[in-house]
Amino acid sequence: MTRAKERIVVFLKGYPRISETFIARELLALEERGFELFLVSLRHPTDAIRQDINDRIRAPVLYLPEYLHQEPMRVMRALGHAMRIPSWWRATRLWLRDLSRDPSRNRVRRFGQALVAVREMPADAIWLYAHFMHTPASVARYAAELRGLPFSISAHARDIWTSPAWEKEEKLRAARWTVTCTRGNVEHLHGLVPEADVELLYHGVDTSRFAPGEPRSGEGLVIMTVARCVPKKGLDVLIRALALLPKDLDWHYVHLGGGPLRQALEAQAIGLGIEQRCVWRGTVTQLEVAASLGQADLFIMPSRVADDGDQDGLPNVLLEAMSMGLPVVGSRISAIPEAIAEGRNGLLVPPEDPVALALAIERLARDAPLRRRLGAEGRATMQRLFSDEAGYDRLAARFASAGWTMASLAA
Repeated sequence: MTRAKERIVVFLKGYPRISETFIARELLALEERGFELFLVSLRHPTDAIRQDINDRIRAPVLYLPEYLHQEPMRVMRALGHAMRIPSWWRATRLWLRDLSRDPSRNRVRRFGQALVAVREMPADAIWLYAHFMHTPASVARYAAELRGLPFSISAHARDIWTSPAWEKEEKLRAARWTVTCTRGNVEHLHGLVPEADVELLYHGVDTSRFAPGEPRSGEGLVIMTVARCVPKKGLDVLIRALALLPKDLDWHYVHLGGGPLRQALEAQAIGLGIEQRCVWRGTVTQLEVAASLGQADLFIMPSRVADDGDQDGLPNVLLEAMSMGLPVVGSRISAIPEAIAEGRNGLLVPPEDPVALALAIERLARDAPLRRRLGAEGRATMQRLFSDEAGYDRLAARFASAGWTMASLAA
């Protein structure tokens, strides 16, 4: 069997997205291992900038109609095509059962997008693969049912914790296999469907790109966070913690990232009288993230569980900061303790606790040897346990096995 027979169709919520470098790295790694990919994006890109790694990915991209009424003729042509497929009624019954439990316009849109994908995806596809367990996996599942193809899922964070249990259970049973990026996710998904094939596959980190540089020169402590300004990141807790730091400490805070709460956070800093110590740089590329981390002394990730249940899994940028040799402080929540061992390679604090967070920051600010020790051990942890290449090899092995299986069936 040649790789030309191994066309993997990858379903994505949006492509490219500046915040999903981990997906771009995985796509590139699969191409480098000889797989031919075809990308299906449920949305057009909205970010003003893109990562350099996206320019190295060769796979073509099919953009589905984000809203069905925007391209009615395209959807009608896809419907006519799908109704001639032998599995049409089986797929329709599956969708109608889902619709009875989720009678929403979004559920209708997912099926319509699947119809378009089935008509317009390559004829030589052998496998469908969805990044995120919610909407992309729904579209991929309906498309897989129509095309008679196997599909698999890569599950992450919000898509797991904000999806209803019935939907997760059915997708786990329908998927040939699922990979996910934290042990906590594996335990949760196995708790729903014990017999499901669910594998832990950390996103990993490029330890060559995120490597320690020369020690920073300059006065004062530079505290950094890279995160979207959304509730689950707990940035309002961090702002309150910074305002509690003793007056004799010399520090500055640098934030990288966009998001809907940015103005509210800036206003909070003004209200607490620390706006002169805070710098808000907005959305940047991964290369700029690495350069900025090289100018920091301390990295903070104050994650929390949002009101809608959304929460971080294991934030990639936390791993990147550790790979840079930065001491880190994270919340004792979700999968963050899978990377941070308290007092060994970082510090953990309870979520929603600005006092505990302020004390951890002060402790590290006053103890340079502790910062160096935690940073060095964090870097060693990344090299030992979070190699991205090992994870890519395991994912490629799954797809290679799938390709042989499909080739033998075709023969």
